[in-house]
Amino acid sequence: MKSLLLSARTGTSVSRLARVAGRSILRAGVVAGLLSASLVSSTPASAAGLGVTPADQFKVPDGFEVELIHEVAADTEGSWVSLTVDPKGRLIACDQSGGLFRIDMSSGKAEVEKLDIEFVGAQGLLCAFGSLYANVNAREFPCGLWRLTDTDGDDQYDKKEHIIPLNGGSEHGPHALILTPDGERIIMVAGNNTNLPENIAHSRVPEVWDEDHLLGRMPDARGHNANRMAPGGFICSLKPDGSDIELIATGFRNPYDIALNRQGELFTYDADMEWDVGTPWYRPTRINHVISGSEFGWRNGTGKWPAYYPDSFGSAVDIGPGSPTGIVFGYGAKFPKKYENALFISDWSYGNIHAVHLSEDGSSYTGSYETFATAAPLPVTDLVIHPDGALYFAIGGRGTQSGLYRIRYTGDLSADETKPAAVTADAKQLRELRHRIEALHVDDDALNVSVEDAIQLAIANLGHEDRAIRFAARIALEHRSPAAWKDAVLNAESGQAKILGVVALARTGEASDQVDAVNALQSIELEMLTADENIDYLRAAGLVAIRLGGFSDSQREALLDKIAGQFPSGVDSLDRELAIMAIYLNAPGSTESVLAAMQNSPSQESQIHYAMALRAAKEGWSQDLRRDYLAWFNEMKTARGGMSFGGFLDNIKKVTVDALSDEDKQSLADVLAKPKSTAEVAAGPPREFVKEWKVDDLVNVVSDSARKPNFENGKAMFAAAQCYKCHRMGLQGGILGPDLTSAGGKFSPRDMLVSIIEPSKVISDQYGSTQFLTEDGEVVTGRVINMRGKELNVMTNMLDPSSLTKVNREGVIQTRESQVSMMPNGLLDTLNEEEIADLVAYLRAGGNANHAIYTDPIATK
Repeated sequence: MKSLLLSARTGTSVSRLARVAGRSILRAGVVAGLLSASLVSSTPASAAGLGVTPADQFKVPDGFEVELIHEVAADTEGSWVSLTVDPKGRLIACDQSGGLFRIDMSSGKAEVEKLDIEFVGAQGLLCAFGSLYANVNAREFPCGLWRLTDTDGDDQYDKKEHIIPLNGGSEHGPHALILTPDGERIIMVAGNNTNLPENIAHSRVPEVWDEDHLLGRMPDARGHNANRMAPGGFICSLKPDGSDIELIATGFRNPYDIALNRQGELFTYDADMEWDVGTPWYRPTRINHVISGSEFGWRNGTGKWPAYYPDSFGSAVDIGPGSPTGIVFGYGAKFPKKYENALFISDWSYGNIHAVHLSEDGSSYTGSYETFATAAPLPVTDLVIHPDGALYFAIGGRGTQSGLYRIRYTGDLSADETKPAAVTADAKQLRELRHRIEALHVDDDALNVSVEDAIQLAIANLGHEDRAIRFAARIALEHRSPAAWKDAVLNAESGQAKILGVVALARTGEASDQVDAVNALQSIELEMLTADENIDYLRAAGLVAIRLGGFSDSQREALLDKIAGQFPSGVDSLDRELAIMAIYLNAPGSTESVLAAMQNSPSQESQIHYAMALRAAKEGWSQDLRRDYLAWFNEMKTARGGMSFGGFLDNIKKVTVDALSDEDKQSLADVLAKPKSTAEVAAGPPREFVKEWKVDDLVNVVSDSARKPNFENGKAMFAAAQCYKCHRMGLQGGILGPDLTSAGGKFSPRDMLVSIIEPSKVISDQYGSTQFLTEDGEVVTGRVINMRGKELNVMTNMLDPSSLTKVNREGVIQTRESQVSMMPNGLLDTLNEEEIADLVAYLRAGGNANHAIYTDPIATK
């Protein structure tokens, strides 16, 4: 069972917890007696230090075996970042800063040959159409797509053509290449620092992208990508000669690879922005189902769109912090069916290969994932399924030690009774409908139906219950002139269809359409909408104001009447959007109510969202409200997040401070004064010790069906314990630990107690850590999250993810899997029985006040 909680001790301040959790660097002289036995049993490193990660240090599922095929020589072979299989079954790899290498394994061992052609830095390779295609992203070689061919039959590529020039050189440049489902074209992906190719013949994405923030955005606090605007990273397809470029999707941060499932559906694994951790605009690494014309909402700084926006398609599976690299479906692998049908994804920074198990969700997909292979360090760059039925992968990048590995299944495949998930008729029909609509994502002269029929099909599906179909229908409209469909969508019977019609009109219309768009929104009864539809409504209204023109006084009053009394709704995502709209409309009392929400939210992310919105508030500020608002920034000095976290807070605060008069600044001098540093902040009085609780002490207490638990007390205990720092409950909380929303459906009350009281009993691979014993006599315990050359960056404190310890891999003499959880012990020792029972009930209910735990009649004895 996974360890459920990684939170801080109840009643202890964050600063104190950071000091406790950060005691991860231990002198060997202090811990020698505790660690010597286990370290002796681990695999020793080479004399030169850690060297390439040994195969026997991998953790893989039962029946699988990892082999180190080739240890890449750094001085002559570099650090490999991409792989492909050529028509003869040989692997081709590219060094990030050097040449191309061919690996022949037909003799039983890896025979490595450097190809006789000057080439550098391909981060995408594909053998197709009698050529080797290479997508270069390097500073020392012209970037973009190259086609290499063997013109004289000597088994060497002697001709190279630069068929699509692109800018590159950053790590967010041109990346992977694959074939389209019909094998006739090439699909290419690129990160958000890559400009769109010139001479795009057609765009399935309506070319109307913009930033679209009702209250504006702020760039990254450290200046990263401050000048990079929409459309962000993209995916396009092209003919084998590089012509007829078609833009498929935009709005990515930095996906490295793409893959097609058996139904021909496209997927990618997009990057997070690790500096955003702890903020409401942080988006975890995620699997995206890439449908035609899709937009995924990357914007720089605070501007990243939430997944729930109707004009952003969101994710199929959220993974968490990491650094996405190669992905591949397991098709053709001689693996049990569960894994043959999995999407394997690589996380370069945390050293994992995950197996993502996708399942149909209407015409799109959802799913889950598990860690398939892991070791430390393991900077996986690319992976392929070879015709021999094995999975091959390379590690390397940024000059790190590179190696080539193979994973085979050595168990009994005949004993595998796993049945592949059936393709349901309903899902198939929905995908076919979506594909029919996606066929309309072309110009009018390329339609295979009349323009009238195209518009009719799109409008008929604007209110479809399937989100992907609704998305495709709106995009189909945006490819047509609004004059041809405006009246029909603005008079649609379905409230949702009308809302999405307004979104399409706001994105493609003109200022003269503003009044009609607002009137359409005014005709919708919000009480008849779901929470998600209300969010769509608010987004549609915001887009009208952003793109078609601000609201008149009468329009403003009408919209205020619409949303009056809705905030707070108790639905976090809806409340965030209501706060933005109320502040934009200058709603009476909005400043006070949003400030109250900021103060009362147990989620750090939600508090920051409201603080960000309040920087634009102009209504109802009193000196007391300003004092409370500014004091909040001082309280947040003990909060933790990514590298830009503190800078973001400083920049938000600065907007308010710069607008103060000299008189106000003098009056508020006490809260404007620079607070003491985190290290100087007193820990505060800890809760009194109650008991060193054991699992058996509490099983009956937390399982008592005759006791009615207190929701508010359970929620308070979850917040007071700082669980939100690492864990998500619903839409609130952190992302460094497991999401606890569904924990109650997976684990018994006893299981939960075991995970809290005995966190090191079972440690999930996903949240485990490594101990590095150095030649200087130190043991560093944590998770490798970044590396360059010989330097490993180890996160030793999950409550302070930006605080990293640097370890020189040449000075590491031994490594082992840590047997101690990064979650502290004694979390419940300052709680009494009633508080523990309410906390466990809150976990079992997934933070839902309407759960049966709270609403069903209590059992009678």
